Amino acid sequence: MTNDKNQKGKDDDNIIKKTSQEANKFFDHTVDTSGKIIKSISGEGGLVGKATDASGNILKGAAGKANDIIEKTSEAPGNLYKSVKGRKNQRGEERKDHKDE
Repeated sequence: MTNDKNQKGKDDDNIIKKTSQEANKFFDHTVDTSGKIIKSISGEGGLVGKATDASGNILKGAAGKANDIIEKTSEAPGNLYKSVKGRKNQRGEERKDHKDE
């Protein structure tokens, strides 16, 4: 159980990723709410309702792709640091961090 908490803390420490996810949820909710309002005025089964659903799906899909890109981009610096940190110097020795000294 302690391991799960530690893993969850590591997943949640990327503020850019977390903010992007929250913004995406907010956007999806806004699109859904506006679609419900439009359909309540124009009718569920009409052409306007169907067009609203289609455009809402397109908007949410585009926002989801943007969110994925932001998440991957925000993880890149940490992954680069980890790969550089683990490399060996020219003599084949592990590099020492300033913390190890």
